[in-house]
Amino acid sequence: MKRFFLGAVGIAALVIACSKNPITGRSQLALVKEGEIQSLAADQYKQFLATNKVIPTSSGNKDAAMVARVGNKLVQAINKYYTEQGLSKELEGYQWEINLVDSKDVNAWCMPGGKIVVYTGILPVTQNEAALAVVMGHEIAHALAKHGAERMSQGLIQQTGGVVLAAALNSKPAETQQLFMQAYGVGSNVGFMLPFSRKNELEADKFGLMFSSLAGYDPREAIPFWERMAKLGGGQKPPELLSTHPADATRIEQLQAIMPVTLEKYYRPLANK
Repeated sequence: MKRFFLGAVGIAALVIACSKNPITGRSQLALVKEGEIQSLAADQYKQFLATNKVIPTSSGNKDAAMVARVGNKLVQAINKYYTEQGLSKELEGYQWEINLVDSKDVNAWCMPGGKIVVYTGILPVTQNEAALAVVMGHEIAHALAKHGAERMSQGLIQQTGGVVLAAALNSKPAETQQLFMQAYGVGSNVGFMLPFSRKNELEADKFGLMFSSLAGYDPREAIPFWERMAKLGGGQKPPELLSTHPADATRIEQLQAIMPVTLEKYYRPLANK
C-alpha cells in the first residue's frame, strides 16, 4: 500500500509540477523553485571552495586568468543575449562566480545562480581558450536550461515520493544536499551522478555553442575537444565530465549538424568585436 501511495504521489507530482523553460521551449519537471535552488547552490559553492584548493586570479596564475577571462566574456554575451530576447528576468538572482580549482579531475560545472568551477585537470584537454569556452558554455547552458533542477526533481520523486525541496531539506537535509551534489556533478567524491538525458545533452551542446560563439570564440573547436574527451573515456575509469556527458560519435555528429547555423547566426570572431 505504501509503495502504491508513493507511486501515486510521484505521478501526481509529474503532472502538476511542470514548467516551460523559456530558452529551450520545453516543459520540464520542477519540484525545485529557482530561488530555493540558488540559495542552496550559494551555500554548497561556498563550502566547496572552502574545502578545495582554489587558484585565485590575484595569484598571477595564467590559467586562472584565462578561466576568468573566458568566463567573463561568456557572462557578458549571455547577459546581452537575454536582454535582447526580453528574458532578463530569467537571470534574476544570478551572481556569477568563476573559479579555477587545482584538481586532476577532468571536470567543470555550473550551479544555479552562476556558480562556476573549472578543474585544472581539464585544461590539458581543452588546450585553448575557444575549447575552454565551449566547455564552460556547455556547463552554463545546463544551468540556464535548469537541467540540474530537473534531475534533482526526478531524484526527489525517487527518494521522497515527490516532496518539494523545502520540505525535503527540513526532513532530510544531509540526503537532500547529497542529492544536489549528485545532480550537479560536483566533486569526484560523489558516489554517483544522476545522468543527463540525451535531450538535455543536445540542448546544452546547442546553447553552449551559441553562448561561446556570441562571446567571440570559434565553436568549431568543440569537435576536436570532444574527440579528445572520447579518447580519454576509453580507459576503465572515464573522466568525471564523461560520467554525465557522453562523448561519442553521435554527439559529434549532432555538433557537426548544428555547426553551420551556429556559425552563421552567432559567431563573430573576437578580432571583429
